[in-house]
Amino acid sequence: WPQRSPKASPPKVPRLLLWFLLFRLMFSSGVVKLTSGDATWRSFTALEYHYYTQPLPTPIAWYVHLAPASFQHASVGFMFFIELAVPFLIFAPRLWRFVGAGFIALLQLLIAITGNYAFFNLLTLALCVPLFDDAYLQRFFPQALAERLRLSPSPPPQFSVRRWVTLPMALIVSTCGLLQIADVLAIEWFPPSGFQMLADLEPLRISNAYGLFANMTTDRPEIVIEGSNDNETWLAYEFKYKMGDPHRAPRWVAPFQPRLDWQMWFAALGPYRQSPWFSQLLLRLLQGSPQVLALFERNPFPQSPPTYIRAVLYDYQFTMGSEGGKRGDWWRRSLTGVYFPPVSLKASENEAPR
Repeated sequence: WPQRSPKASPPKVPRLLLWFLLFRLMFSSGVVKLTSGDATWRSFTALEYHYYTQPLPTPIAWYVHLAPASFQHASVGFMFFIELAVPFLIFAPRLWRFVGAGFIALLQLLIAITGNYAFFNLLTLALCVPLFDDAYLQRFFPQALAERLRLSPSPPPQFSVRRWVTLPMALIVSTCGLLQIADVLAIEWFPPSGFQMLADLEPLRISNAYGLFANMTTDRPEIVIEGSNDNETWLAYEFKYKMGDPHRAPRWVAPFQPRLDWQMWFAALGPYRQSPWFSQLLLRLLQGSPQVLALFERNPFPQSPPTYIRAVLYDYQFTMGSEGGKRGDWWRRSLTGVYFPPVSLKASENEAPR
């Protein structure tokens, strides 16, 4: 609250809700990996695929992928430890809570240096801050500033109108959170009416379900868009951030989120009809839309749009050690088929590809 004294301690109920939010985020992410039935998580082999199959890997991911299988298996075990056991330290005594925050922050930093996930890791790190108290955090501030931030004993809490609002809302949010955890764990202790309440409140976005990487993709299909003027010689459009030229290293992009490059990863996981926007993307390229072309790194038809356009599908994998060093490649790829057949603007400039 703007009028709140800077010398007063933060309110306990909202702080507990923040702790509970971090607990649900981490714990649910660990549980769904086991309850999904995904074989790679249960066999501790998921990280043998993760670094090159994730949407936008970083250059560090290439090096970590080269680590032996034993390291990858141990890394999965370490991740499960942080996601399934460490969250309970959030509600432990002071020093153990600090240890839990440190483990969670470490996991987020490891994820951030091997994958571009926009500001997700920053948001999770921000949730770790309330796990520390001012007496601990002040040691990281200059002495003059730490003295100004030093708290005086807080007066006893008084029951006010704010508490009449805060406590009922906290009850609703915590109940929704518990129901979602029960749903993830497939616990049926709660009456059906409880889960119906959760469904009714879902449109309000009061409390969301969490669960990251429940299923691990074990291959990387990648869409390459190509244009041609004679339907024989095809030239590729190069994206700014997603995979394309095997010689080009993965790029650092977080916390920026390149929406088109990110969505291309999801589009490649199914036929183009499951991504209605994709045909519109090809239409804009045939029309030479400056706004759409600005989303690409390289336009192979700078003078005028191509007559034909298509999309082909490749299987991408990281090169391994000397394999990449000899040719300077970061990726090796093999053509797997046509994703979108050749189309052209024939009858009208406004005719959409079919």
